[in-house]
Amino acid sequence: MRIDILTLFPEMFANVLHTSMLGRACENGILDFRLHNIRDYSVSKHKNTDDYPFGGGAGMVMMAQPVYDCLDAVDPSHEALRICLTPRGSTLTTQAAESLSRTDRLLLLCGHYEGIDERVMLAMDRELSIGDYILTGGELPAMVLIDCVSRFIPGVLGSDESAGDESFSDGLLEYPQYTRPAEFRGMAVPEVLLNGNHALIARWRREQALQKTLVVRPELIERTALDKKDKAFLKSLENTEN
Repeated sequence: MRIDILTLFPEMFANVLHTSMLGRACENGILDFRLHNIRDYSVSKHKNTDDYPFGGGAGMVMMAQPVYDCLDAVDPSHEALRICLTPRGSTLTTQAAESLSRTDRLLLLCGHYEGIDERVMLAMDRELSIGDYILTGGELPAMVLIDCVSRFIPGVLGSDESAGDESFSDGLLEYPQYTRPAEFRGMAVPEVLLNGNHALIARWRREQALQKTLVVRPELIERTALDKKDKAFLKSLENTEN
């Protein structure tokens, strides 16, 4: 997958895109990151990319000209799926990330200041947000999106099963994980994980995920497909509380 990133601060991505799993994916030709500095496309003498908002108000607004010229240079035929990272966008979810991972090419626009000239949005395909809070710019959300989407691309993770076993993959939070030693400072690994019975292990993990989700994010339970065993287990938890 090719990912073009349009930003005012390309240096913020320098280490992120070339370390750990993302770095290995680049080396193996699975991911192709291309950074583009929007300032380079400003026709202003001082390479300005922002101006005061029409109608007044606090802060500055990113100008349409540098962004459009950058888009014309990077994606002249609009081959990429163009995404603007902005707080007003739809929320990035696991399902959305998995869908985006099947796209051949993404283009990410990192917003800044008080916003972007609305005419730029006419050239974008989607607006995405990583949560209901405000950041100083779209660079961090872009990094989150890249990391999240990349995990669903074959070959990026060390194990093909990893993405399917994590939180939200089936609507629930992830079950507890343990590794060696089996006992540490008086704390022992649950016996069920040591007996080699994969059916019991799978059931234990499912129940732990259900219990964790019920306590931390109960609203997710309502959106999760539950079988008879799941419902019976949740019922037993209710009876225990009562």
